[in-house]
Amino acid sequence: MSPVPAVADRPGATPAVLPKQFLDWFAGRGWAPHKHQLQMLAAAQAGQSALLIAPTGGGKTLAGFLPSLVDLAAQPEGRGLHTLYISPLKALAVDIHRNLQQPIAEMGLPIAAESRTGDTPQSKRQRQRRSPPQLLMTTPESLALLLSYTDAPNLFRRLRCVIVDELHAIEENKRGDLLSLALARLHVHAPHCRRVGLSATVADPDRLQRWISPTADGTGVAMVRGRDAAKPDLSILVNEDHLPWSGHMGIFALPKVYDLIQQATTTLVFVNTRAQAEIIFQELWRLNEANLPIALHHGSLSPEQRRKVEAVMSRGGLRAVVATSSLDLGIDWAAVDLVVQIGAPKGSTRLLQRIGRSNHRLDEPSRAVLVPTNRFEVLECRAAQAAVAAGTLDGLPPRPGALDVLAQHILGMACSAPFDADDMFAEVRRAAPYARLPRRDFDDVLNFVATGGYALGGYERYRRLKCDEAGAYSVASPVMVRRYRMNVGTIVETPMLKVRLGRGRVLGEIEESFVAGLTPGDTFVFAGRTLRFERVHEMSAETSVAVGDARVPAYNGGRFPLSTHLADRVRALLADPRDWPFLPPLVREWLEVQRWRSQLPSRDGLLVETFPRGKKWFLVAYTFEGRNAHQTLGMLLTRRMERAGFGPLGFVATDYSIAVWSLHQAADMDTLFDEDMLGDDLEAWMAESSLLRRTFRNVAVIAGLIERRHPGQQKTSRQVTFNSDLIYDVLRAHEPNHILLRATRADAGAGLTDIRRLAGMLARVRGRITHRSLERVSPLAVPVLLEVGKESVYGAAVEDLLEEQADDLVAEAMRGADTPTLPL
Repeated sequence: MSPVPAVADRPGATPAVLPKQFLDWFAGRGWAPHKHQLQMLAAAQAGQSALLIAPTGGGKTLAGFLPSLVDLAAQPEGRGLHTLYISPLKALAVDIHRNLQQPIAEMGLPIAAESRTGDTPQSKRQRQRRSPPQLLMTTPESLALLLSYTDAPNLFRRLRCVIVDELHAIEENKRGDLLSLALARLHVHAPHCRRVGLSATVADPDRLQRWISPTADGTGVAMVRGRDAAKPDLSILVNEDHLPWSGHMGIFALPKVYDLIQQATTTLVFVNTRAQAEIIFQELWRLNEANLPIALHHGSLSPEQRRKVEAVMSRGGLRAVVATSSLDLGIDWAAVDLVVQIGAPKGSTRLLQRIGRSNHRLDEPSRAVLVPTNRFEVLECRAAQAAVAAGTLDGLPPRPGALDVLAQHILGMACSAPFDADDMFAEVRRAAPYARLPRRDFDDVLNFVATGGYALGGYERYRRLKCDEAGAYSVASPVMVRRYRMNVGTIVETPMLKVRLGRGRVLGEIEESFVAGLTPGDTFVFAGRTLRFERVHEMSAETSVAVGDARVPAYNGGRFPLSTHLADRVRALLADPRDWPFLPPLVREWLEVQRWRSQLPSRDGLLVETFPRGKKWFLVAYTFEGRNAHQTLGMLLTRRMERAGFGPLGFVATDYSIAVWSLHQAADMDTLFDEDMLGDDLEAWMAESSLLRRTFRNVAVIAGLIERRHPGQQKTSRQVTFNSDLIYDVLRAHEPNHILLRATRADAGAGLTDIRRLAGMLARVRGRITHRSLERVSPLAVPVLLEVGKESVYGAAVEDLLEEQADDLVAEAMRGADTPTLPL
């Protein structure tokens, strides 16, 4: 076989030629090199960094490693670390290491490849620093640790290539910030090192290209694209006889899901929450008369249990795995020929990522089935199906690098060697998320790491750096080095809070993120009763018994919020009846009766309905901005309604709408939904709630102010919270503009509250709000009203009653003389 040439995606590129040894290996397996694999080789031989965007099954990983294998095969005497592979998952790093062993062994290449994660034995990690392999697979946290050692310059000085896998998944969060800073430091140790980014699903390729660039101006990266895979076979499974108005578990559809599992070789069943994963797994086992091997995989399981499932799956020993996002990325199981998504996917990019776990062959379509669990989810699934067919993706908006991560990185670099502030600032600005970092922010972070800042400067324990007469910063003591290495990383587990009656009886535990949004006096349902929230004390939410309705909805933790892209498509679908023939009859009837009784939400405006029910008035707004933004909107809207004298009693939010019930009918919607609610109302609510305290604790942990682990001991969540609360109060009182408080406000605005998205919605609908005053509940309002009191022991009877009334409403409409013709 003659050599196969390829040209990289840039003018004047030199054709790349695979050595005969490699061509023979490809031919022996019945393969031929993909064009993009050779383009990656050409870019490497030109000394150029590259971003490869290729579908799952297109040989991305081999394309990333191929230049390194070719280079090392030509220079077998080479020693030292040549290529560093970074994965967002430990399991993926280990899996890639295992997969690389095959071509290395079959071609007889004298190349050492190893993995290094938190699970690697200490003795092996020490040996890897003394005598590193040529190829090392690791994670962002392990890389940060390696860079903190005094021998880091020697370890990385021969480094020729860094490969970042699943780049789209890591770039958008704090782990990505940490990795970007590590890459900037690697550039100091190995200035000629190339960077390679690998990704399958990318909404903004230019942004990833800038992120992976080793140059300060974000240039110098070749864009390489793999050929498109076959369009996925994506269908929607709908039960024509029964389609619930609300609910998110989808148990009613499991007999048909089990039939699909029986017909397939291996099925991945994805769900959106860990609780749902547990319930679906149990229900499938009840249906499992054939005793098929079905397993469970999610982040709350022990690492040993997850690894066991992964090992059996890789051997083809399972017929199905029920999983959350823990299996979204990377691990390639060739036997998987079906993906089932129970519940709406919430984003087209996430859906494509999950579909890509099926059928790793470019010329054959991946097969996936969406299983909506309620009527609104049918619309979302249809929107997702259209987005996948059109090849449109969604992603998070860009954000600046987190300051708490920068603080952690600065301390880590001081552990390695003294540094000059100007040099460090220039280095940090080479990291894409920090390219526009103001010098003032950098200086404030550096001062915080060195002294703790004005309010904490009197405490020795917060003085982690010292500065000599020449202006060089170094770590203050060996104790600080040990503390850093025991606490490196950006993942902070969310603790549970005990729910107490007063200071006594414990009723159970609840996610702290729910309690963070409460202010004293708010009521919520827990353990079948309505409770009044009093305060958070250490690790307990103290409550008292309340009478009447719960004001704040129960927390639906772990659900992904609806993406902006899919929300736009759902609004467009609702507004255009020409698309309705593709919907199931039950859904078409539902929308037709809504148009008859009230009206449908427009694409760019806001529909608000008010109607009486019992002795209360309900306001339902169809906002379609996702659960996080709606939770914030509910908190702010009830405050505004209180001041207007409408007597709000509570609210409930879904991804699609928000419902508020009150003593009096709300009016003047333009004022209620004015953008100014994001001013003083927002500031007052955030100050009164424990949201900022909770966010501060996470920021303080990442920044190294509070240690999760201490030499000789590990702190409990209670100790961490107690310490962070004390520091939070001190800083608010004496240094309100402290860098960590600024970081806290930024995180709170971008996290649970989703302020940017809420602001965009309020701006979009200004002057376009339609208020319909109705005599009774509308069909479109039924799903959100069914969420009211969902946790109550009486919820089932209430739900049955409202569903009966909703069905009667549809039947009445179907009998009405003025009923519009359904678009069948």
